[in-house]
Amino acid sequence: MTLVRFAPSPTGYLHIGNARPALLNALFARKTGGQFLLRLDDTDAERSTETFAEAIREDLAWLGIEPDLFARQSERKAQHDAAADRLRAAGRLYPCYETQEELERRRKRQLGRGQPPIYDRAALQLTAEDRAALEAEGRRPHWRFLLDARTVTWDDLVRGPAHVDCASLSDPVLIRADGSYLYTLPSVVDDAELGITHVIRGEDHVTNTGVQVQIFEALGAAVPVFGHHNLLTTADGEGLSKRLGHLSLRGLREAGYEPAAVRSLAVLTGSAESVRAVPDLDTLASLVDLGEISRAPARFDPTELDGLNARLVHAMPYAEVAPRLADLGIPPETAEAFWMAVQPNLGRVSEARDWWQVVAGPINPVITEEAVIAAAREILPPEPFGPETWKAWTTEIRSRTGAKGRGLFMPLRLALTGLEHGPDLAGLLPLIGRDRAARRLAGEAA
Repeated sequence: MTLVRFAPSPTGYLHIGNARPALLNALFARKTGGQFLLRLDDTDAERSTETFAEAIREDLAWLGIEPDLFARQSERKAQHDAAADRLRAAGRLYPCYETQEELERRRKRQLGRGQPPIYDRAALQLTAEDRAALEAEGRRPHWRFLLDARTVTWDDLVRGPAHVDCASLSDPVLIRADGSYLYTLPSVVDDAELGITHVIRGEDHVTNTGVQVQIFEALGAAVPVFGHHNLLTTADGEGLSKRLGHLSLRGLREAGYEPAAVRSLAVLTGSAESVRAVPDLDTLASLVDLGEISRAPARFDPTELDGLNARLVHAMPYAEVAPRLADLGIPPETAEAFWMAVQPNLGRVSEARDWWQVVAGPINPVITEEAVIAAAREILPPEPFGPETWKAWTTEIRSRTGAKGRGLFMPLRLALTGLEHGPDLAGLLPLIGRDRAARRLAGEAA
């Protein structure tokens, strides 16, 4: 069975750029009948918090992603330690004692000589006595993985034939001097032991894949299938940062955006499909073809989200939105008629609250064109108001005053709503009702 994973670090809130790999993995699992694992890569004890971990789960649930499996890297240290011991025993993990300052000076010398600034493996020349002397000075080793000087190749789900020349890379540090793990080794160990079959992630991990393939092989583990998609950037090409909070999913949710709009933008931007509002996950999954994702950066304009969201709201049936209208304080006995009246003017469902305030008041009417308003007051029909009331009433006002077009409708709109724009008044007038309409036409706050 296909098993994919999304492995965020709980060190900040997810943003729409993080939503892209989460959704691509979840949709791939859905399309292939597989499973989706949420793994919290929480080995950074200083920055990882339970608050962010819970926020990640909430954000994924809001997007419609319900993980089939869950794991925490921090609970798997014994497995990571065992793998590190195996690599040491095989001669693939070796101790190094250079400080950051020493390494930086060495890189500068290499660059000055026109040499690539990769680690020169000087630590491999140390004898046991040399290492003991360094440790007696108080130095503690960090540990590097000994790369084979070869080209690693794989058939990428997105990029096609791909390769990394590992001879051009420094042996990566897998364990810090304080004994904590960097990202690379725990990720490989967990992918291998949890049975991950496909690793779908951003193209910023391509070089990591060359290294990780060698670690999989050194541990005798099956190498998963890899796919590296393009990254979401702002319209100006700026990368998204979790720490800076660019377009956080939490912020988008609180601003009233629909998860389907966020999903559509996060997935379809930078793909062969046109960006459009896709209401459900099954349809979105059917549109995703990893092999058709562009190699160019996936640039998007946040304002595009407004258009997607509005199209989704305009297509929402009342039954779907009814509970949300109740939460906004809109009475159930008028909610459906109200929704049908204001829906075409909404960009977000939450904006319905503002229009209910216009209906129920109080509002401050704006009185212009006294002759039109005087006639409107005089011939305001009795209740009940229905769908045809507005047309019959305005036809009679036109007949009495000669006003037409904007000269007729704008004074009425300003008096009845206090605004120059808004939903069709034929739908709003029955909701406003005769009493409030009469008071507003008289210039009273109502």
